[in-house]
Parts: sequence; structure tokens; C-alpha cells
Amino acid sequence: MDKEKLKALSGEQLNSGSVAYIESLYEDFLRNPQSVSKDWQNLFNSVDPDQFLNSTDLFHSTVRADLRKSVREVYDAAPSVKEREANRKQVGVIRLISAYRYLGHRQADIDPLSATARPDIPELNPEFHGLSHKDMDTIFETGSLGGIKKAPLREIISMLSVTYCGTIGSEFKHITSPEQKEWIQKRLESFYLSPGLSDKRKRRILEILIAAKSLEVYLHKKYVGQKRFSLEGGLTLIPIVDEIIQRCGFHQVKEVIMGMAHRGRLNVLVNILGKSPEKLFQEFEDTLDPQGSGDVKYHKGFSSNLGTEYGPVHTVLAFNPSHLEAINPVVEGSVRARQERRKDKERKQVMPLLVHGDAAFAGQGVVMETLNLSKTRGYTSGGTIHVIVNNQIGFTTSDPLDSRSTLYCTDVAKMVQAPIFHVNGDDPQAAAFVAQLAVDFRMKFQRDVVIDMVCYRQHGHNEADEPFVTQPLMYQSIRSKEGVRTIYAKRLIDNETITPARVKALETMYLNKLQKGEQVCGPIAKKIDKKYFVDFKPFTGTRWKVKATTHITAERVLKLTEKLTTIPKHFAIHRSVEKILAARKKMGQGEIGADWGFGESLAYASLLEDGYAVRLSGQDSVRGTFFHRHASILDQNTGESYIPLQHIDKDQPTFLPINSLLSEEAVLGYEVGYSTAEPNTLVIWEAQFGDFANTAQMYIDQFLSSSEAKWQRFCGLVMLLPHGYDGQGPEHSSARLERYLQLCAEDNMQVCMPSTPSQIFHLLRRQMLRPYRKPLIVMTPKNILRDPFAASEITEFTSGEFKCVIDESDDINPAEVTKVILCAGKIYYELLRARRENKIRNTVIIRIEQLYPFPLDEVKKVLNKYSAAHQLVWTQEEPRNQGTWFYMQSRRNLKAVMRDDHQLSYAGRTYSASPAAGSLHIHREQQQALIDDALGLREQTSKSPLRAV
Repeated sequence: MDKEKLKALSGEQLNSGSVAYIESLYEDFLRNPQSVSKDWQNLFNSVDPDQFLNSTDLFHSTVRADLRKSVREVYDAAPSVKEREANRKQVGVIRLISAYRYLGHRQADIDPLSATARPDIPELNPEFHGLSHKDMDTIFETGSLGGIKKAPLREIISMLSVTYCGTIGSEFKHITSPEQKEWIQKRLESFYLSPGLSDKRKRRILEILIAAKSLEVYLHKKYVGQKRFSLEGGLTLIPIVDEIIQRCGFHQVKEVIMGMAHRGRLNVLVNILGKSPEKLFQEFEDTLDPQGSGDVKYHKGFSSNLGTEYGPVHTVLAFNPSHLEAINPVVEGSVRARQERRKDKERKQVMPLLVHGDAAFAGQGVVMETLNLSKTRGYTSGGTIHVIVNNQIGFTTSDPLDSRSTLYCTDVAKMVQAPIFHVNGDDPQAAAFVAQLAVDFRMKFQRDVVIDMVCYRQHGHNEADEPFVTQPLMYQSIRSKEGVRTIYAKRLIDNETITPARVKALETMYLNKLQKGEQVCGPIAKKIDKKYFVDFKPFTGTRWKVKATTHITAERVLKLTEKLTTIPKHFAIHRSVEKILAARKKMGQGEIGADWGFGESLAYASLLEDGYAVRLSGQDSVRGTFFHRHASILDQNTGESYIPLQHIDKDQPTFLPINSLLSEEAVLGYEVGYSTAEPNTLVIWEAQFGDFANTAQMYIDQFLSSSEAKWQRFCGLVMLLPHGYDGQGPEHSSARLERYLQLCAEDNMQVCMPSTPSQIFHLLRRQMLRPYRKPLIVMTPKNILRDPFAASEITEFTSGEFKCVIDESDDINPAEVTKVILCAGKIYYELLRARRENKIRNTVIIRIEQLYPFPLDEVKKVLNKYSAAHQLVWTQEEPRNQGTWFYMQSRRNLKAVMRDDHQLSYAGRTYSASPAAGSLHIHREQQQALIDDALGLREQTSKSPLRAV
């Protein structure tokens, strides 16, 4: 061991009697090197590592002997028998302190129902560590426990019990960072000696509890049996949220974005955010005319500027559907967008706050996925405060054993080393302390932190539910309990912090305001800096037909191509990528046809030059699943990355390409939140294969397709979904186009299937240049990404616009046409090749590039051009019960534009339970058969490959 290091490190803090203490630190180091500070790690690393790294005995005698020898040589003192006994007991005290820090939460008084007996933890008994009743008045070193370096054992145990086994149970020793653990430890242990909250703050907590309880009682009596998802039993949530917002004001946080499910939402809306009680009553009475389709009152969001002692905090409660934890990544995306808008690189100006239910936090997979986003580069929001309303029951589950496999519902948060503070919901002062602690930790360390407020549910799952049916014993206990408002009022009255008359006056004042429908929350800041707020008025009431100039000049094409293909000279790039960049340069110069990667990259480059930021995420999206994008170029020798689209212009907005973690649900939810908060950024989520979006279907159903109708929230998210039948089997052929089309109504979103590079160029530019923000679902190709047949001329980028319908491309006389084939996607090129090979001149092929909103006028105009054609054939690769066939037969689609003499028929695969055949040769037979059928090259028979297999 390095004796000089030991001497310098210990200084005056240690003496010859501290050998055992150093030895105990060394044993902790052997268990987990991260459990001691960096200085001690460096010291202990100077011990011969071969002596313990190769030993299976944690306390190898040789190592211990070497450690003792080194320490004693430093202090030149051989301990006497009496000193050895004192040292042994000192080590016992240090171990006892450590045990409380690690295990004290197991005996903490955190359950207001006291339903489960707290387990006996042997490590928390002094006897376990060789200490007896005789040692209670002996003074021991504490290592500055609670700011005290030495104290009698009796007082040490009292401090430990109050700090770690009181109404706060703290889990933080799983964290590997010594700095974070030491910070939490000091804050918790200072709670023992600190004066606590001021009388003013205590009275504020009581006022909030009175408001929370009074609202619930008033609604319960006035709207009997109506669902409101009462917060009774968990009213302490309101002072927790209030304390978090007030503490955010102290830290100069400008915005807090909240997400929460149903329970307590109405209380938060009225008593925290300041929603008008009158409006809430109108919602109960159903006298408000909803905008759009509307939604139930406990799904609705709200925003206001809440006053704090240190300035206003703009606070938003996000709209949320019944999918409990679905709002989590949406809030995170919204926070990130707001941070980017403020150029908040430290992520301290906008903070996410998520309120969960206990069973949902433990049970919903999106919780884990969202936690997993928390420190990744493209998704971090600088740490989230999680508050769990722990009812100790999930819906009608009668026992936590049925709702999770872990000790606590919060255990999943340990995966990101978040500290977890369990707090008794009947102790609002402890809850307020924890709320302050959580905000301070988040602001200092930029990490997630969890507050587990253990409480109960006074009523059933909702007010129409009878809880005694499923939890008779629990509800016998609940019915006999006094509520937290009563408990806390008595506490303050006993301490002479408030008088009974004042408590009664506060209740009367609140109820008077409530009955008049007046705002009961305060203070609301009247003046706030709106510099970073977004004006959505330009997007209100616009239609998809509004025009935008999407083509660019030839000069811009050349300039942008040069930017896209210029790589630092010192870069050693892969030969395949080098060929792609060389080809793109020729494409920009018009020497060869442009492929999909060129068209897409040119769209991004031109939008960046126009002042629009671009955010592109997905699994393998930086390169592109099909090796077509190459947004980032890697040096093959150093691994250094160069992103050409970040070097288009000196003052350009952000271009951020992200290879997301292996999640569809949370990542898509995140991008929904981002695009909803930032309409001036092109936000794109790309599925690795189109059917991967299946695992995020809830966001498509509950947010993308309906958020404007339900909540009047605009979202311009683009989803790129690779789609097309090329023999890859059932799972990677179909993006389930039919599902998106079934969700289409009231111009709620756009569904397109562009077939050329110039079309994706115009489509992406149109998405941003029009004052129109709706989700855009794009069925993107796979095997035609580099097909010369599908290439675009450079003039297609310098003129024109996105074509919702593309007419016949070959030179065919309209007067000779007797059949019109209509299709979408890559099947067009296979039909085109077959028609040319067979020299068919009486059939034209029309591409429908925008499936919804259906371009009625454009389709009608094209069909009228072929007046002699009576036969219309809709051709698709997907099975008959999938794809677009049934959608096209709608009265508002093809049937709306057909003439009386038109006869519509179908060419494609038959009905199928599976999206595609698993056999390549069957796929090819089916594909050839549907092409032949569409072109009339053979009659379909009972043995046709189009039949079910």
C-alpha cells in the first residue's frame, strides 16, 4: 500500500485507533470499488492486486495482514487488547450506520394503513454488529452522520432511525456514483438536525390539503356516481406537485411539462393549474359544446403560468388517453423540443414531471422503454421527476403479488440508477422535503429521480365501483381512518402553528369560491416571457390542398449537391460509401438519374437552407436500413463522424439523425411529443420495416389519428414505413397500410405512397412549406431505392410539385385505351415492365401517390382523359382483405369518380390471414399471377397462385 497516500488522505481525521475503520472501508471496496470515494479507491488500488483479484475469499488473510501492517506502520502504534476491542466496536458502529443507509427503507414507516408488518432486519440491530446495551452511552466516530462526527451510540441509533426508518424510506445505495450517493446521504441526514419547514410553508401545505379535500367532497356530493377518479387517500400529491413547481422557480426553471393518468387529474387541474371550477362543473353537467369530437374530462390537459417567489413557471399538463403510461415519452419529447427551442443545452430550463400509478409503473412496458431513453444522446431531457401515487392496489387487484414480481413497484427505476424515496402519504411535511430533494437532485445531476408516495384509494377504481367486493379487509381499514387533511390540521393545531378557527375559515373561503365557480388556485402570473412560445394560429383551419412551391432552382441543386458530397480530406471513407457519394455528385449535375437517397437528402438540405430544423430517428436510420441514406459518414481509421447535412450553411438550424434504441413504442411516442411541441421542425420516425410500427400502434390510434379531433392538438410527424412485397416473408412485407386507411377521416392525416425520388423530395418539402400540420404516413420502398427504372431526372426537382396522381408515363394514344390499371407503390414498375415486354398498347397504368385525403378531382380528370376505357382494374400486392382494395371502393374514393360505364375489378392476392407467403417461390408465383391478371395475360383459375395456399 502507498503509505504516503494513506497519510495524506487520512490527515487529522484518523488515528492509530482507526485501523479497523480503514479495514472496513477496504472490505467495502472489495465488494464494490464504487462504494468508496475516488481517493480511497486510488489508495486501495495500491495494494498488490494479485493478492485479492485471484482469491475467492473476500477477506483474504494475506490482504488483511498487509493492510493492517501498512496502516500500523504509518501510525507506529501496536494496539493493545483494550484498543483492539474498541476498534472492533468502532467497526461495528460503522457497519451499523452503513446497514441503515442500505436497508433502513425496509423498516421505514411508509404505509399509512400499516397493512403489512415491517420485517425484522437483523443488520439494523446493534447486536448483529457486536454492540450491546452497555455501549449505548459510549461515544463513537460517525463519519459525520448528520453533520456530527462523534456521538453516543444511543444518539447515533436515534438519528439513523429517524432518518432512514421514519416516514421516508430511501433507496440510493444502488447508485454507482459516489458523488451522488454522498450528496443524497448528506441531505437526508441533515434532515435530523435541520429546523425543517417554516410555519408559513406548513400553513401553505394545510391550505392546499384543505383545497384538495374540499374539491373532492364537493364533487362527490354534487355529481353522485359520476366518474372523477378521486384523489382521496392520496391528497398529499397536491402539496408534492406544488412544492416541485415552487422549487423549480427557485432553480429558475421556466417550464414544467407534466404527464399523468386519471387519478387526481381533476384536482391537479383546479388546485394546481388554476382551471376554472365553473368550466369543470359544465363538463360534469355536459353543457359545454366540445370542439371537434371532444374527450372525457379526466383526459384533458391545461396550461398556465404559475407564480412562485422566484418568478413564473409555465406549467403544462399534457392531454392523455386511457392508455395509462402512454403519455411518458410524449412528455419527454415535448420537453426536448422546448429545450432545443430555448437552446437549453444544460437542460435546466424545461423539466418533465410524470405522475404514475403504482401498478402501471410496475406493469407497463413503456415505462421501462422511456427510462431507457433517459441518458441516450438523441432523447435525454436532463432527468425526469417521477411521482408515484401508490394506492397499493392495481385496478381491482387484491394483492401486490398479483401486480408485480418485485418488492417495490419502483424497482424498475433502478435500471437507470435513479434514487427512490418512499414517503408516507399521511406525512405531507416529509413529502414536501422529498419533493425539494428530488428537484435539487435532478437539477444538480441531470438524472431521473422517483418519489413513491405510499397512500390508499378511499373509493373504488372509480366512484361507481364497490371496493369491498374485492378488498374487504383493506377497505375496513380505510373506512376507519382519518384523512390526511384532518391528521395534518391536528398536528399543526397541537404545535400551535394554526388555530382551529383559522382551519375552519380556510375551508369556508375555499367552498365559497368553489360554489361561485371562481378560480381557487393561486397565484397565477399575469406577465410571462412568451418569446419561446409557439403560435399555432397559422395552422388552424388550413386544408391539404393549400399550395406551396416545393421545387428549387438548378443552381441550388448544384450547390446543395456539393455540400452533400464534400467530405473532409483527411477522412478515409468506405469504398461503398465513396461510390455512393460519387454517384450523387453526378446525379446533382444531371449526368445520371437521381435515386431515392439523393432525393431524400436534397429535401433535407433544402429545408435546412430554408430555415427548418430536421430530426430523423429510428433503428439504423442514420445509415438507412437498406443502405441508402448515409446521413453520417464514418472515418474507417478513426471512427470519427462527419454529417454533411450539418454543414449546409453557417447559420442553419439543427439536423439531428439518431439511431434510436431498440424500441418502437417509446421512441414513436417521443417523436409525437416533439412534433406536437415544435411545428417548425421536420420530425421523422422511420421503422426498420414498416410492420415494426405494430408495437407502437397505440400512439397511432390514440395520438396521431385523433389528437386534433379530441384535443385540438396539431402534430406534423412523418412516419416512414418500408413497404412492399419482395419475398421476405410475412413479417417484412406489409406496413399494414389498411390500418392507417381505416383510421382516416375528417382530413386527420395524410397517407402517401410515393414511387419516385422526386416525389419524396416534393412530399417532404410540402410537409413543412405549407401552413398545414397533420401526420404524414409514407409507405416507402425497399428494392426500388436504387432501381434505375425508378430514377428521377434532375428537372423533376427544379420544376413541378408533389403529384397526388401520376398519369401514364409511356406514349400511348388515349383514344386506343380500353383498360385503366390503378395502383400504388412498387407494383407499378413490375406492371410497366410486363406491359412493355408484352407490347400492350390498349392499357394505361395510373399511380395514386396520395391515398388520403383522396385526390378526387385529380383522379377524375385523369380517368376522363380515357373516354373509351370502360374497364378499371385496381391492382395491389397485398391480400384482398388488406392493402387498399376495400378503401378504394368507398363512396368517397374511386366510386365517387367512376363514370356510369366504368366496371371496377380487382387484381391481386386473395384473402389471407397472413400478410404474405413465407416461401420465396410461392411469392414469385403469386406476384407473376397478379401482374398477368391485371394485364389480361391469362385467366384466373381455381389452381391460380392467387388462390389461398
